[in-house]
Amino acid sequence: MIVTTKKLFEAAYGKYAIGAYNINNLEQTMGLFQGNIDSQAPFIIQLSKGARSYSHKAMLEGLIRNAEEVYPDAIFAVHLDHGDEATCYDCIESGFYSSVMIDASHEAFDENIAITKRVVDAAHAKGIVVEAELGMLGGVEEHVSVAEADAKLTDPDQALEFVERSGCDSLAVAIGTSHGAFKFSGTQGLHYGVLEEIQKRLPNFPLVMHGSSSVPQDEVERINKAGGKLLGAKGVDAAQFKRAAELGVTKINIDTDGRLVWTRVHREHFLEHPENFDLRKPGKIYMSEYAKFIAAKNVYLGSSGQLADVRKLLAG
Repeated sequence: MIVTTKKLFEAAYGKYAIGAYNINNLEQTMGLFQGNIDSQAPFIIQLSKGARSYSHKAMLEGLIRNAEEVYPDAIFAVHLDHGDEATCYDCIESGFYSSVMIDASHEAFDENIAITKRVVDAAHAKGIVVEAELGMLGGVEEHVSVAEADAKLTDPDQALEFVERSGCDSLAVAIGTSHGAFKFSGTQGLHYGVLEEIQKRLPNFPLVMHGSSSVPQDEVERINKAGGKLLGAKGVDAAQFKRAAELGVTKINIDTDGRLVWTRVHREHFLEHPENFDLRKPGKIYMSEYAKFIAAKNVYLGSSGQLADVRKLLAG
């Protein structure tokens, strides 16, 4: 069942976070649905601009609609990740998405608000909710590239003004995470103090953490052992998710980790089976491994086992 993120956030606020997972193909779609059903968790499917153009946007939409039939008990939102204004309008008009993200965080404060407000007005007219972003995460993810020197934590006072003026339904905040596989060095971590101040000014308002893949070191080691060269990759400690959820983070974005699982499965498979040319063999392995990864991640998020309560809330 496709629902809006707003409904999911009502159930989760202050208790747990919803996993927002990016997908690009059939194998990720099947693994994602299976993992969330296995762990009985609501979830958010994220489609980026890159994913929508990887083959054709209609292909991914078709995969999701068919997965909904294969897994009728699943409860999820379909969300545009890091959209520009034009892409947001395209998704709003499609009638398929239940949520869009407008990312104008690279613009000046007032311009960010103006762009976000236009998207909010268009989306709300169609019953679609909007995520916006304030502050700038460092790192690289598809078309988003910000040097660490240019990264900027979200100002709590600006966050309140931004939400009031733009009318957005949730806000992605910069509190120390970054995009891609190379997130932290040394003892860097999340700035809970900033998050606490934002929550004080925006009580009961859903906050979002981008760039929150954990970059599991066992995955990195296995990839490198099988011929990869991911040196120095490090991510967000999943044990930090619980505290973030208590401080109002209701959506946590995870993309890089899924790519690492894909890379590990395929590198190991073809290293061990150089004679194989059947794409379905590693594909089947990946679907199973990704489902296990999703189920395990949902435990850290706190969303595991929450599906029945979400269903009751929706029915009531």
